[in-house]
Amino acid sequence: MKTKTVLLRGVEIGAGRPKIIVPIVGKTEQEILDKAAQLVQAKPDVVEWRVDYFQGVGDVQRVVDTARQLNEALGEIPILFTFRTKREGGEKEIGMEDYTALNRAVAQSSYVDAVDVEIFSGDEVVRKNIAAIHDAGAAVVGSSHEFHRTPEHAELIYRLRKMQDMGADILKVAVMPQNKADVLTLLSATEEMYRLYAQRPLLTMSMASDGVISRLCGEVFGSAATFGMVGQGSAPGQIPADQLEQVLEILHRAL
Repeated sequence: MKTKTVLLRGVEIGAGRPKIIVPIVGKTEQEILDKAAQLVQAKPDVVEWRVDYFQGVGDVQRVVDTARQLNEALGEIPILFTFRTKREGGEKEIGMEDYTALNRAVAQSSYVDAVDVEIFSGDEVVRKNIAAIHDAGAAVVGSSHEFHRTPEHAELIYRLRKMQDMGADILKVAVMPQNKADVLTLLSATEEMYRLYAQRPLLTMSMASDGVISRLCGEVFGSAATFGMVGQGSAPGQIPADQLEQVLEILHRAL
């Protein structure tokens, strides 16, 4: 099955080596812009702005203004905008009406290239989010996170296929392993999804120390991107982006 790639500015997700996404988790505008200056030097493929860490997230105009400054600071590095809800491991609670309005406003600003949408937020909410983001010309990362367990193989396939069916452009699953066998479950489900069903790029990972290997070897199993860190990370098991790039390049050349 031919998997479509997704272009975020000049970065093609799903082609070449897996792309490295680095998060910004600053609480203030200054912290966010200071981190952006650091990331311009580090040159990740994509920057994820985890806006749930931002103390001004309740003010949509302030978020949009900060997105503009971040866009200017990062230059050509594409931005993934993410409000991670408390339910899926994020920093803050948010009502689904506010979640939709925030995602729509930022997508319409054109200061970000992609917006994360938690696929299991209710089908009606998800459809509204995806439609608004697409209408604004941004891509959608459909996501599902489990910070306490790894679902069974069939459940992981179901989640990824649902993201695709709902119209997400990139399909993301992150899970917490209880043991090394759980990491194999995640990788096996990624491989089956990629081989049999995927029409979109996959972004899958097993978190914490047991799951580090999944952040390194994703290309072998069909994952098109991974998360690294420069300074503070946003999830357990992220490793420094410069080390990550070395390993990804070695594997990519070998394959």
